[in-house]
Amino acid sequence: MDKLDAMAIFVAVVQEGGFSAAARRLGVSAPVVTRAVSELEAAMNVRLLLRTTRVVKVTEVGERYAQDCRRVLGDLEEIEQAASGSHGAVRGKLVVSASVLYGRLKLNQVVLAYLARYPQTEVECRLLDRNVNLLNDDVDIAIRIGDLPDASFHATPLATVRRIVCASPAYLQRHGTPKQLKDLATHTVIAALGLEPGSEWKFREGAGPGAPTIAVPVHARLATNNNDHAIAAACDGFGLTRVLSYMVEDQIASGALVEVLAKFAPPPVPVQALQHQGPRASRKVRAFIDLAVERLRA
Repeated sequence: MDKLDAMAIFVAVVQEGGFSAAARRLGVSAPVVTRAVSELEAAMNVRLLLRTTRVVKVTEVGERYAQDCRRVLGDLEEIEQAASGSHGAVRGKLVVSASVLYGRLKLNQVVLAYLARYPQTEVECRLLDRNVNLLNDDVDIAIRIGDLPDASFHATPLATVRRIVCASPAYLQRHGTPKQLKDLATHTVIAALGLEPGSEWKFREGAGPGAPTIAVPVHARLATNNNDHAIAAACDGFGLTRVLSYMVEDQIASGALVEVLAKFAPPPVPVQALQHQGPRASRKVRAFIDLAVERLRA
């Protein structure tokens, strides 16, 4: 079998999580898929997939090889576009992932601008409050908030956001504005569990990047796994909540919420665009990230 065809089949197996699903997606028989993967493994004398009767798992070598295959196949697509005279056009479908709230409040403006600028493109947004696997889930770009423990993907900084404590003016008028971290013990807390535990909040004790971090115990009278729910409860005057700054920009600007304890805020959190092709990413990926940098870094 042609090596490039075998590579495309292997990538489909990884993305679909099995031989039968990959065969259905590609419109070929299951034995063809099995033979293609076996030929690749035999040629390189490595195990790319671990097969059992119930599941197919990608080995560490297989995961790296799948990333390389996608890069090679992407390069081939660009070469063919150049030969056909369409190299200058940004085209094709792009799959982008982000958290639900960031997707609605921030990413959507980038997606709509991208579609308007490049009329030969399509975008599928997968807004999920969990981290997707770019390779297995066939995602081109993932927007991640926070430090990245996995350095296997290429990351482009887009922006930074802050963790802020806020409450409604009505709540602060009834219960007073906290001035010191110890004051949290006397206030009603709304915990956004999707961002951090409801048992403690971490702050920076003092000014400057070298200031030590301190964990302050909190008792959440209301805990929720939905950030919108926590923000709505704070706007209704129930108590203090802590969320990321982009989530409450409009409420802070309108006066519906007021930030407190700002001098103790921990360091900003990075927002980054992850993609697995590195500097040789396809034109559609590079164009989207360039536009995201343009729109979001401001």
